[in-house]
Amino acid sequence: MSYHISKTLDLGFEKAKQAVTEALKTEGFGILTEIDLKATLKKKLDVDFQPYTILGACNPPYAYKALQAENKIGTMLPCNVIVQGLEGGGTEVSAVDPMASMQAIQNETLGGLADEIRSKLEKVINSL
Repeated sequence: MSYHISKTLDLGFEKAKQAVTEALKTEGFGILTEIDLKATLKKKLDVDFQPYTILGACNPPYAYKALQAENKIGTMLPCNVIVQGLEGGGTEVSAVDPMASMQAIQNETLGGLADEIRSKLEKVINSL
C-alpha cells in the first residue's frame, strides 16, 4: 500500500498551491500550517532545494471524531499535503494516505474515519 496519493500538474508552483488550497476547502479542509521547506533548508543548511511546501490540512469535524475515538491520534494530525516544483517544469501534489497511517492502530472507528478522509483527499487530488 502506498502512503500517499499524488498527481503531477502542468501548473507553476504558486498556481498549484492555490489550486490545492481551494480544492481542500471544497472538501471541508482548512490549512493550519504552511511550511516552506525550500526557505527553511536555505536558512538552516544553506542548501538550494526545489520549491516545496508542506500544507497541514485539517477537517475539524473529522479531527474531532478521530480524537473521540483515540485521544493520542493528534500525533498523526493534521493531514499533510505537499506541493513541490519538479525539475523541468510542472508541480506535483501529494497527500498522505490516512489508511496507511492508521494501519498500526487497532481501532475500527478510526479505520472507518480514515477511509472517509482518504476518499475526500482523493477527490481533492483528482480534481486538480
